[in-house]
Amino acid sequence: MSYEKQLMAMKKLLVKSDAKPKAERKSAVAETPVYEEKWLAAGLLKEENEHGVVYKRIVEYKLDYKHGKTDLSALQLSLKQWKDAEESHPLAPDAEKPLVFFDTETTGLKGAGTLIFLLGFLEQTDDCFRLTQYVLPGPGHEAAFLYASRLWEKSFTLVTYNGKSFDIPQLETRWTMNRTALPPLLKQGQIDLLHGSRRIWKTEVETFKLTSLEQEKLGFFREGDIPGHLAPIIYQDAVKSGNATHLMKVLTHNEWDILSLVALYIRATALIFETEASETAISKTNIGKWFADLKSFDRSRRILEEVIRKYGSSHPVTHFHFGFAMKKEKAYTEALTSFTIAAEKLAGRKRIIALEELAKLYEHKVKELEKALIYTKRARRLLAEDPHLTTRFRKREHEDFLKREMRLFRKLFPGEAQKETGSDD
Repeated sequence: MSYEKQLMAMKKLLVKSDAKPKAERKSAVAETPVYEEKWLAAGLLKEENEHGVVYKRIVEYKLDYKHGKTDLSALQLSLKQWKDAEESHPLAPDAEKPLVFFDTETTGLKGAGTLIFLLGFLEQTDDCFRLTQYVLPGPGHEAAFLYASRLWEKSFTLVTYNGKSFDIPQLETRWTMNRTALPPLLKQGQIDLLHGSRRIWKTEVETFKLTSLEQEKLGFFREGDIPGHLAPIIYQDAVKSGNATHLMKVLTHNEWDILSLVALYIRATALIFETEASETAISKTNIGKWFADLKSFDRSRRILEEVIRKYGSSHPVTHFHFGFAMKKEKAYTEALTSFTIAAEKLAGRKRIIALEELAKLYEHKVKELEKALIYTKRARRLLAEDPHLTTRFRKREHEDFLKREMRLFRKLFPGEAQKETGSDD
């Protein structure tokens, strides 16, 4: 039987994550696992604290270590750029807290019965990058395992991938389950690179799985990696049999995850501060839109202008967002130009919104009611024809454009509005 088939046969060992958890017995110090010698022989180190035993692995990388095509030494430049930045940003670290790249491995995806069995931390020191991974020997050592993380002792800025939705809530749950034994968990700063990646590469990549971004954006390709869904099975086998050979592959999987967080943070920072030469019109436009959403309008406008200078009208989404920037600055001629390009070259929701903005500007700012009416009618026709629109959006916009059309008719043709707009055709 192949190794993977053996692992799949071990699924019965997994505790169902949605099962109701049993009351956790709090012993003063759990006994040392009988398989300790095997785990130590595999390369793990032993650490003891007042709550019991935990095993760990420490790996150090030179400051110029390269992960994929990213030199990790560039992290220093990234931190300097954030320190010198004028605007606040979700990817900006707290200068008062150490920056730590953090990832977990768990026995399931949800439920109070799900255990974290691996905590991985990577931090830059004066002379290296140091990765420390803590492995849970078993449920009886969970308090010792969590205590070893020092998250009760010091507050960090934790850089994660989907940590806000998964890793940190799981950590908080497990801490709560051990609250009678542990000091309170300190409030940790968070930077979630999944959210940042979605903002930067939206519509540019098909999936935001970390392994996909590694290949497309970091130039890192895993060789001999274990599938992530097998990690809980391998862990349960290591606890039952004491054989840590394959457990070390799970630690390597976690190690690659964390190294990719460092590289991804460097890459995202370089794009945001325009020090990355390989950016695309899509990513730069997304970043410009992101700054607009953060109310950094000057930075947003500069980025969008640069895309337009480079790509002209060949990237209409940029013009869509630039139109709003120009409208905000009351540069109505420029806004009309960009919204016209967006209305002609886009489809779906953005096309309708661009037409709406054109109608608004021509009616209220430029005072060319005939053009406002033309764009209003065009939008109403597309609302009926475009199959990419949702029913809710179609209905709402139809009502708004109908009101606009009636108002424009009243202004242009007093007394004729009711006759001309009595039909929805």
